[in-house]
Amino acid sequence: MAKVIGFEISSQDPKKAIEFYKMVFGWEVEDSNWNYWSIIPDTIGETGAFVGGISKGPGDFPHGTRIQIEVDSIDETLSLALQHQALIVREKMEFENYYLAYIVDPTGIGIGLIEFKQ
Repeated sequence: MAKVIGFEISSQDPKKAIEFYKMVFGWEVEDSNWNYWSIIPDTIGETGAFVGGISKGPGDFPHGTRIQIEVDSIDETLSLALQHQALIVREKMEFENYYLAYIVDPTGIGIGLIEFKQ
């Protein structure tokens, strides 16, 4: 069974969002990496809790929050998602330690898919 492992807050003004979450919730963030600011995990809960970040939202997902779900195979999950009326927003992208894709479910909710490299 796939599990929720994190979240992403998308904003057209990420610096303003970062300031808000710092001031209201005491969160600290790392320096930007590809217009994504990782939230330092110890500031959002116990070690091992969800991880997350704040990003500059793209034009097709300009703002909002989406969960990140770990899957065994992004390719298989994308295929299943398409069979069940999902929209692929970002095809599979490769990063150093993982693959990432974004979909929108049939009800309009954005979801990130993560497959860690073995």
